[in-house]
Amino acid sequence: MQLGSSKILTGAKYVYLIVFFALLSGVFYPVITHTAWDPVVIGTLILFVGLAGAVSLYKGGTGDKHRRAYLIIGFALMALALFLVYAAIGRA
Repeated sequence: MQLGSSKILTGAKYVYLIVFFALLSGVFYPVITHTAWDPVVIGTLILFVGLAGAVSLYKGGTGDKHRRAYLIIGFALMALALFLVYAAIGRA
């Protein structure tokens, strides 16, 4: 019983993150204004890249193995997310 509930909770976490990030990136704006969905998809992907960077930085700060690699990857992903934000608004 415990194994099945663990898989359900893991799936629910990812569904929650996808829904939360979609709402954060403005999922209702294209519905209201009848515009394209491209900015919502791009915004959601940028948030996932930033989340991956934050998780890598957390693992680098708390883990004992591969600390330097996690920190480098985390900072690189956070910088990539920042660059993608500037590219999305047209300033890069």
